[in-house]
Amino acid sequence: MASLSRRRFLRGLGACIALPAFESLRPLRLLAAPAASAATAAATTAPVRMAFLYVPNGIIPSAWWPEDAASASGQLALSPTLQPLEKVRSQLQLISGLEDLSANAGSDGGGDHARAGGTFLTGVRIKKTAGSDIHAGVSIDQLVAQKVGHLTRFPSLELSCDAVRKAGDCDTGYSCAYEYNLSWYTPTQPATPEPNPRLVFERLFGAGPRSERTANLQRRQQEQHSILDFVLEDARSIQSNLNGRDRQKLDQYLSSVREIEQRIETAEKMTVANPDMDTPEGVPPVFAEHVQIMFDMLLLAFQTDSTRVATLLVAAEGSNRTFGEIGISEGHHNLTHHKNDPDMIAKVKQIDLWYTQHLAKFLEKMDQTKDVDGNSLLHNSMIVYGSGNADGNRHTHTNLPILLAGGGGGTFQTGRYLKAGSAPITNLYLSMADRMSVTGLERHGDSTGRLAGI
Repeated sequence: MASLSRRRFLRGLGACIALPAFESLRPLRLLAAPAASAATAAATTAPVRMAFLYVPNGIIPSAWWPEDAASASGQLALSPTLQPLEKVRSQLQLISGLEDLSANAGSDGGGDHARAGGTFLTGVRIKKTAGSDIHAGVSIDQLVAQKVGHLTRFPSLELSCDAVRKAGDCDTGYSCAYEYNLSWYTPTQPATPEPNPRLVFERLFGAGPRSERTANLQRRQQEQHSILDFVLEDARSIQSNLNGRDRQKLDQYLSSVREIEQRIETAEKMTVANPDMDTPEGVPPVFAEHVQIMFDMLLLAFQTDSTRVATLLVAAEGSNRTFGEIGISEGHHNLTHHKNDPDMIAKVKQIDLWYTQHLAKFLEKMDQTKDVDGNSLLHNSMIVYGSGNADGNRHTHTNLPILLAGGGGGTFQTGRYLKAGSAPITNLYLSMADRMSVTGLERHGDSTGRLAGI
């Protein structure tokens, strides 16, 4: 009987862990940025959001960076690759000089793509292994989510337009986990992104047609209550058969179950948005459609205040995807090793432009969406777009192509080209965390301080 109960208990434990993360949402409980400067004092009374959008393989630097003469005044002059962003130029900051030295080879040899992806949000050198003993760092989005995630239904949202891979050798002895996971809960646990827009939508708003979503969500919550009741009942039934140490473990487990139960009860009191759109059918067969609909999912999540922290891996680092829709049959990664071949460089420029065009559509929608304070959603957001590789031909990790979109709730000086000198990109992340009202975060990864002047 004890063995049977234990099996039932473990089955219940697995069901409990599989529950979605329902976090408390207090309507209109808004985050004000800390009043550390005149710009910060003018912060919005609406919540500030942050997102990190990653594109692979670096860029063609000559087409990304504006000419010095065009940007001498500090005003943002759009380069050829950034031209699609003209309509939102006033909400942008192009930042040069940021670096990710943790991605450098050192004594590890090859593997720049894995190191670029695995260190981009952590600033921590990753362990070279293709086995299960992966080790990276906690990413900045998860550190922020730990502090502010309780204010929304979901602490964070992890999205991808690529495959989901947690194992295997993807880059000369480095695990695929480093390239296919942008966000990390712990140094050994990546936050696996969701590539299926249907599953993202149903997680946020419930399954089924619009007329049935609310009822379906309530039904799911009732089922989760039933699972919790089963787990608690079964756990108590074996308590008398445990020794002191196991009882302590069980008490800790029951505390986590009760916390989940309280979260569900809080979530049931919330009003969950029900967008006026059909549920997506799944992963679109055309990459352009996939990218655009995942951008739309991110927009909806921010618009409904379902979360304030998100990542989107547009394509995994080292991606060798082809772009037949713009006439490019060669793989992206292969083309970046162009060895100064003009034809190959021209094709990489086209791919860089393609990604920027989709970013522009997303930012324009953000700019056209009104927030609760009357400003645009983009004004009240911080969107980092970039890559952990700079020049894909040489695998460099200095002067990364980094674009910061959004006004940070009125705390950013936008519409300009900021030359930051040489600074870890993690310095930028600390400055962004400040604007999310995160306190006690003095360092992150290889940071040396806050990034001034943004």
